[in-house]
Amino acid sequence: MLRQPIENGQITISRTHAVITYPASFILIAAMNPCPCGYAGSNRHYCTCTPKQIHFYQNKLSGPLRDRFDIHLKLQPVDFDTAQTEGKAEPSHIVRRRVEKARKLQYRRYGMEICNGRIPYEILLRTSPLTDSQQQILHQYLLKNDISNRTQIKIIRLARTISDLQGNPDITDQSIMEAMKLNGVPDLKLW
Repeated sequence: MLRQPIENGQITISRTHAVITYPASFILIAAMNPCPCGYAGSNRHYCTCTPKQIHFYQNKLSGPLRDRFDIHLKLQPVDFDTAQTEGKAEPSHIVRRRVEKARKLQYRRYGMEICNGRIPYEILLRTSPLTDSQQQILHQYLLKNDISNRTQIKIIRLARTISDLQGNPDITDQSIMEAMKLNGVPDLKLW
């Protein structure tokens, strides 16, 4: 039921005597354990799940719904003792300024108040074309890792946003690589 509103930004409700469409633009954030016991990949606890159980558990989230997520992250447990001694994170007010600047760039690029995630794909490619080598690399990944066209488009949108946040006028190879990592592309050997 979430596929239509995630993709179209609207939801249609059909009843016997009426069909009504409502706006439904939202950000969906979801989380799940890596396995039924929750300890797969942990350094502190032993996972009791078999590979078959892990595979079955992770496949509870349908492929068509999974394709509609822009970012897939696998998080590791945080060791609070070492986390506080590592480098400081970027302050929120600086991140906010960077995001505001990137949004203004996108508004100027498209001539309206719309961001990379909602602009039609044809306009995105016309305003931010990929180089031949970038297209070739994405095509290789599409074939090698059985990536859907929808996921490939999400990688391009994410790479455009990363480049905007970095202040780059074009989509860079580095931003494509980062977008592929954030989208959970399993194999980055071509880079």
